[in-house]
Amino acid sequence: MEGELMRVVRYWLQGEITNFIKVWLTAYASLSYCYFSAKVLPKGAARFAAFLPVVCLFLLLPLQLHSVHLIGTTGFFLAWLSTFKVLLFAFDKGPLSTPSISLPRFIAVASLPIVLQQKSKSQGKLNQKSLLNYAIKAVLFALIIKTYDYEDHIHRRIIVLLYCFHIYLCLEIMLAVAAAAARWLLSAELEPQFNEPYLSTSLQDFWGRRWNLMVTRMLRPTVYFPVLDWSTEIVGRDWAQLPAVMSTFVVSGMMHELIFYYFGRVRPTWEITWFFVLHGACVVVEIAVKKAVGGRWRLPRFVGTVMTAGFVFSTGMWLFFPQFLRCKADERGLAEIAAAGAFVKDVVRALCSMVNSLRFSHYFLILPQ
Repeated sequence: MEGELMRVVRYWLQGEITNFIKVWLTAYASLSYCYFSAKVLPKGAARFAAFLPVVCLFLLLPLQLHSVHLIGTTGFFLAWLSTFKVLLFAFDKGPLSTPSISLPRFIAVASLPIVLQQKSKSQGKLNQKSLLNYAIKAVLFALIIKTYDYEDHIHRRIIVLLYCFHIYLCLEIMLAVAAAAARWLLSAELEPQFNEPYLSTSLQDFWGRRWNLMVTRMLRPTVYFPVLDWSTEIVGRDWAQLPAVMSTFVVSGMMHELIFYYFGRVRPTWEITWFFVLHGACVVVEIAVKKAVGGRWRLPRFVGTVMTAGFVFSTGMWLFFPQFLRCKADERGLAEIAAAGAFVKDVVRALCSMVNSLRFSHYFLILPQ
């Protein structure tokens, strides 16, 4: 019956889902405040001072949640991307400074990992290709989830390796869903978030052109370019790129450390930050070597891909994933997936009960009196 369906929905809306809705309604109200404040405040110090409480609020909002998936989504979207976009907007920079942007588009661009772009003829072909690409990745993600049922019989290192693919596929699918929702709501094409990172030929290629491109686009104007300008005056244009790259990785490490704090609410060990510092140092060395050889010598593409993947996986297992396991994000995440499956089953069962009840009532209505 309809009452059974509403009972199921009310049960599942209690607690965490309600907090999630409250958090995002608060975020939308805060972004609306930023939108209208910018109409009357000039860019610079005045607008920055007006936006600072919103930035602080966005850093605190994820603490209202406890679900791994909801914390991950909210921490990444609000505490990182939205915060950086609002800070750029205070100085009339970044994607939010688009002239004559409407409030719905402003909120969507500020709160989702998207950047609007003009639709091109090649975009249609790209979307058709992406549909099959994402379907394959969704199947692989489901297979990984099913494999966890047999983790007692699988070596721990293989399980950790599966977590690597789990996180990548989860991010890819999550960002694709967000992009598709924004495409439907805004009728606009969106820039891709990943570019097949498993095909990277170097660390510079992996971090700069293939992995989580939305973060890359945010870190460039907020960290990389300001440090590049300051460094140019000190060490000259030729070598200014090196401290700029290193600073970008340090900031990225700090933001990842914050998101891991949201997950576990335990004192950080800073291994996540050291992971990004290590990768930043290696990218700096890679850039310096490329400048020294001047393109006269280059690794074969296959060798570069294998070495890059090996380095990312090995350092990830050393510094990144132990912190992921420390806050039991894997166990909690799998429990949440099981709970989501139970929710779907409850809704389907309630809908079936309602449909059968309606058929039964209709049968008695058409009987001759």
